[in-house]
Parts: sequence; structure tokens; C-alpha cells
Amino acid sequence: MFTLRPATKEDLPIIKHLVRIGEINPTGLRWQRFVVAETDQGQVIACGQVKPHGDGSEELASIVVDPDWRGRGIARAIIEHFLAIYTGDLYLMCRESLGPMYKKFGFVSLSQEEMPRYFKRIMRMLGLLDRVMSDGERVLIMKRAGAA
Repeated sequence: MFTLRPATKEDLPIIKHLVRIGEINPTGLRWQRFVVAETDQGQVIACGQVKPHGDGSEELASIVVDPDWRGRGIARAIIEHFLAIYTGDLYLMCRESLGPMYKKFGFVSLSQEEMPRYFKRIMRMLGLLDRVMSDGERVLIMKRAGAA
């Protein structure tokens, strides 16, 4: 069993560790934006955040589950937690293979023209538009449209 709770300053080292083992972007790890999943014994086993960007967009990010705890609905619980709180437009950047999972939550892939300024800039800066990841996967920018 696990529960979700807001992260505390003391959780920052384990958040950084999870992000490293998840091989995801290690920038913007402000513990105040995170929720963590914790076992009944107090072990932090997963995390996630929503990052605000200068162009007004908000990004579902840094969702990672300890490998020993994957496949138990923890990532889903974190995603559903944030979707309940953030009812406006919400963006994310992910590996192409994760696209179908995020589609189940109402996210759709965006073309470069549809991306907010932040994501256009990141994609240009990182050279990901015409590049694939080292494992051959493409990067997707996805959006979940908020309630009107």
C-alpha cells in the first residue's frame, strides 16, 4: 500500500535520486511542487510535479516510480491527483512509447505549431524536433485541454 502526500524539504534527496534513476530532466526540482508516494513504512517510492513556465503553460513532469514498485498503479495515482487539481490546460514531454498511456488521461500529441512558446524553445534548444533519443524513441509534447 501507498499514500500520496505533499513533498517536504527532507524529501528532496530522494526526489533527486528517483529523477536520476528515471533518466528524466533533472532541472526545476523544487520540492514545493512535488507530491510523493510513500509506503506504510514511510519509504518514498515515487514522485511527480507540475511545473509552471514563463509563458503561462504548466507541465506535468518528473513522474517516476522506483523500479521495484512499478506496475502497481502509483504513476496513475500521481497523474490523477494532479489532473484533479490542475483543471486548465496541462502539457507534458514524454517518450513516444508513453504516448498511449497519456492518451488514456485525455492528452493529445501536438505539432510544433501547436506548442506553447516554452516547449517550442526547449525542442529547438535540445534539437529534439528532428532527433530521436539515444534508444531510438522520439519525444512527444502532449496537451490535456482544460475545462472550458
